[in-house]
Amino acid sequence: MTELNYRQLNGMSLAYLGDAVYEVYIRQHLLELGYTVPTKLHHHATHFVSAKAQAALVKLMETDEILTDEETTMFKHGRNATTHHSAKNTNIVTYRISTGFEAIFGYLKLTKQQDRIDWLAQWCIDQVEAGRTEG
Repeated sequence: MTELNYRQLNGMSLAYLGDAVYEVYIRQHLLELGYTVPTKLHHHATHFVSAKAQAALVKLMETDEILTDEETTMFKHGRNATTHHSAKNTNIVTYRISTGFEAIFGYLKLTKQQDRIDWLAQWCIDQVEAGRTEG
């Protein structure tokens, strides 16, 4: 497999990968909680993976100052990426912030920072579970 240079990818590409990376953590978490019915899984997953939830998590990341400088740069790279489709179920600002959130996970995956992915995904799960993303 060819190694990708994350610096050569646009923000949407990083977000594309990051969305899948984060989604796996959420799906596993929900299965571990005992959810097995697809409609229940989907309903509960939205609390973690919706654009609104991800945007709220970004605000908490900023408040708690947990992102490294490079992660913040990758967030901005994703947030500012040019997109050719419209956001569904949210406004464009929230969509762009959530794209930045996903770009962080894409960057971490491409740079093989597995421990950081594990920690950050668990941190996100903990914030949602604690109700910190409720608006």
